[in-house]
Amino acid sequence: MNYRLRILMKQGLMKYAGIFAFVAIFSLISNAQKTVLSGFAPGAERKIIRITTAGDLITFWEKPLAMATVDSTGHFSFSLSVEKTVNITVSIDFHKTEMFLEPSRTYEVRIAPMKYDEYTEVNPFIQSQNLELEIVEKDPQELNTLIGEFNTIYSGFLMQNFNALYRERRKILLDTFRLQLNQHFGSVKNDFFIDYASYKIASLEQLTQYYSQAQLARKYFTEKPILYNNPEYMEFFNSFFSKFITASSNILRKVDFNPLLKSPDPCKSIMKAMAVDTILKNEQFRELVMLKGLLELSGNANYSQDDILPVINGVKEKSKFSENRVIAEDMMSLLTKLKPGTKAPEFTLLNRDQKMFSLKSLLGKPVVLCFWTTYCEGCLSEMDLIRPLYDKYQENVHFVCVSADKYFSKMLYFINLKKDYVWTFVNIGDQSDVLKDYDVRTYPLFVLIDKDGRINKYPAGQPGNGLETDLQNILQK
Repeated sequence: MNYRLRILMKQGLMKYAGIFAFVAIFSLISNAQKTVLSGFAPGAERKIIRITTAGDLITFWEKPLAMATVDSTGHFSFSLSVEKTVNITVSIDFHKTEMFLEPSRTYEVRIAPMKYDEYTEVNPFIQSQNLELEIVEKDPQELNTLIGEFNTIYSGFLMQNFNALYRERRKILLDTFRLQLNQHFGSVKNDFFIDYASYKIASLEQLTQYYSQAQLARKYFTEKPILYNNPEYMEFFNSFFSKFITASSNILRKVDFNPLLKSPDPCKSIMKAMAVDTILKNEQFRELVMLKGLLELSGNANYSQDDILPVINGVKEKSKFSENRVIAEDMMSLLTKLKPGTKAPEFTLLNRDQKMFSLKSLLGKPVVLCFWTTYCEGCLSEMDLIRPLYDKYQENVHFVCVSADKYFSKMLYFINLKKDYVWTFVNIGDQSDVLKDYDVRTYPLFVLIDKDGRINKYPAGQPGNGLETDLQNILQK
């Protein structure tokens, strides 16, 4: 299937890869009337249920909003302060679903039954499932209902007419589709939905080349408000400005950004260079496009991340626009996560003696962190090689093995059979966020943390291949 078709079909199914942004996250969860979300999740009794959102829709950097425990009858409830419409991700273990919350509304939902513990012995990043969530007593004018209905119609139209739209540029089909949507949704007064639908149509206009790029920019961006918290606005923004400063802008693609990045005031220099493009006259919008471009440059081998990060950090600290500061902060988090010198994510987990153990208790000595499972054969062979390293370096280095087994008892049974495994063992249990924090996608994973609690090397060498060299290097510092 054509790559562009796959992307557009994905847009139409309301199953976003990430979760969308809302402006100034902390202002959104304060000084607002309560929005209540309660529900029933059979099979998830006594499990943790989490609500998260994205700080922005460029990086999709996930931020927590609330968490609770599903009670023994499968019920849960949240009371949130929400000022503006926000898209949330509801997760149980690594299984997720999404919905919109509007201010001062009450939602009752039902999550379809699932045997969650069937997925405990697999890599959660690969085996996560989509939770099936249904709103009880649907209101035809409620935002989730409207968007779900719109996306169903949109997806059917796109699947049926993609070749005619993309290859044949049959613009009359889009005109007819607009009339159909107007007949169906013309009476809707919800501004968020109206903007959502408008920018989804913009994607079709771009697909059919209904307007030129300059015309699209004037229609949807120039002199228009920046809808940071509307997923379809930001989806269209990300598509329209993809590789904008290096390729699609006839003016900016001729600019060499390397000397600008190295100038005394790189942010000012880049903003001045970008102002030549007439669709970027608005300073706030231009700064947003700059951030989008800098994120793309960070993955370009022709540019140094050491030059890019100070510019992003400058926006984070000095921008006049709070929404752009949030995006810049998320970019810094994304680009520096688990990089040498950054703070190692903290955790507190149950140790082999059934006492709570925190990573911060080990400050003062380097730490070898190993993520493993009892069902990973490669883990077991590498763990056998930890013992000689432990014997040699135990006075100067802490060794901590983090079991990703779902059940504490399984870890304990295994290590009790291994009498020479005398260093620290802790178990993840239900705290799957630790795996997210350390981006654990394969086992075993070794991480080396310095005496001040900062990442020294990620991933570090394994005992059978390079870990001792890493230890010698950190101990010489």
